[in-house]
Amino acid sequence: MTETPNSPAIGPNDILRFFLELFAFVSLAIWGFLAWPLPWPGVLIGIGAPALAILAWALFVSPKAVFRVDVFGRALVELAVMLSAALAWWGLGQPIVAVVFTIVATVSGILHGRSQLPE
Repeated sequence: MTETPNSPAIGPNDILRFFLELFAFVSLAIWGFLAWPLPWPGVLIGIGAPALAILAWALFVSPKAVFRVDVFGRALVELAVMLSAALAWWGLGQPIVAVVFTIVATVSGILHGRSQLPE
């Protein structure tokens, strides 16, 4: 695959970050449906929690974000989404999933954040 001057290089950490994002959104949906009584408020939270996380991600963190914020602002939004997913797993009684997810997301976030800082 040839890279054009305008296309960003996609590395292994970028692919990992994509799957971490998806896992966080799905985790919030699972938490909403399992931690709350169905049909209400379980359905509302099961759909609303990931929808809010996706909206925040699209507005501030995504490569084509609507609002351009500095690297620290993007890090705060990313931290909020990832931490909420980890806390969701912890609340579901799955501390191992929560801790492993937190460690992987933290390492990936630090690597990405360091690459975004000016040299």
